[in-house]
Amino acid sequence: MYYYMLLTRKIDERMWLLNRAGKIPFVISCQGQEAAQVGAAFALNKQKDYTLPYYRDMGVVLVLGMTAKDLMLSAFAKAEDPNSGGRQMPGHFSSKPLNIVTGSSPVTTQLPHAVGIALAAKMNQEELVAFTTLGEGSTNQGDFHEALNFAGVHQLPVIFMVENNKYAISVPLKKQIPTENVAVRGAGYGMPGFTVDGNNPLEVYQVVHEARQRAIRGEGPTLIEAVTYRLVPHSSDDDDRSYRSREEVEEAKKNDPILLFQQYLYDSGLLNDQLHQEIMERVNKEVNEATDCAEKAAYPDPETILLHVYEE
Repeated sequence: MYYYMLLTRKIDERMWLLNRAGKIPFVISCQGQEAAQVGAAFALNKQKDYTLPYYRDMGVVLVLGMTAKDLMLSAFAKAEDPNSGGRQMPGHFSSKPLNIVTGSSPVTTQLPHAVGIALAAKMNQEELVAFTTLGEGSTNQGDFHEALNFAGVHQLPVIFMVENNKYAISVPLKKQIPTENVAVRGAGYGMPGFTVDGNNPLEVYQVVHEARQRAIRGEGPTLIEAVTYRLVPHSSDDDDRSYRSREEVEEAKKNDPILLFQQYLYDSGLLNDQLHQEIMERVNKEVNEATDCAEKAAYPDPETILLHVYEE
C-alpha cells in the first residue's frame, strides 16, 4: 500500500512540473487522496470486479494494474496512450483487460453505468461488484440520486465511494450539502452509509472489503464517504488562493496521508530506513523511465482525428 501511495504521489508531482514546464497541457491532481484510493482498490477482486473511477483516481488504477508509463502517455497525449490513444484529457482512465470503464468529462455519469453493470451481474448471477468513485460535489448531481435510488430498489452489488476532499472546485463543503456528512444520504435509498477516515488506507480497506462481502451475499449496495483533503488546486488551471487560505492548506498538510502511514509503518516495525530507501529508489526509477518514454513517444497521426467519431 505504501509503495502505491508513494508512486501515485510522485507521478502526480512530476506531472505538475511537466505542466509548469509547458510539456503537458493539464493536470487533475490526487494529492492528499492517495490513502483512500489505494486502500479501496486493495479490497477489490481485480480478476472479477468492475471499476468506474472518477478523474482523480490515479491510486485506484495503479493498484488495479495500470503503470506509470500508461499514465504519462496519457498526460502527454501520445498515440500509445492505452486509455484513449491521446484523445481524452488525463484522468479519463480506461482499460478493458483491467475492467476499468472509461469515464467522461461531465461529472457523475459513471454512477448510472456502474449500476447498469451491477444489474447485469445480478441478472447473470455473477459473483462480482461494480465499484465507482466520485467527489462530494458530485453527490448533488441528478445522476447520483438516480443511481443510488435504482441500486437500492433492486439491491444491486455496487459500491459508491465518495472521496470527500472538502471542495467542489472552489465551493466548500458547508455550501454544498445541508447534512452533517454525505454518508447519511444512503439511508434515503435503502443502503447503509459509512463515513471513514480517508487518510487511513487500512480503515478504507476494511469498510470497502465489508461492503464487497455484503454485495456478494446479495445484501445490496453501500455508500462510503472517505473524508480527506485536496492538498493542491482543483487542477493546473485553478488558483485556489482565491477561495481558501494558505494557513488552512498548511494545517491540512499535517495530516498528509503518506506521512501518517509512513509513521504508522515505522512505529509498527514494518518499515525501516533501508526498506524506505529501496521503495523510494524503485518509485523514482519508475517515474523517471515513464517520463522519458512518454516524452519520446509519437503523437497520434493527424489523419486519424476522425477515427471513433464517424463511421470509417
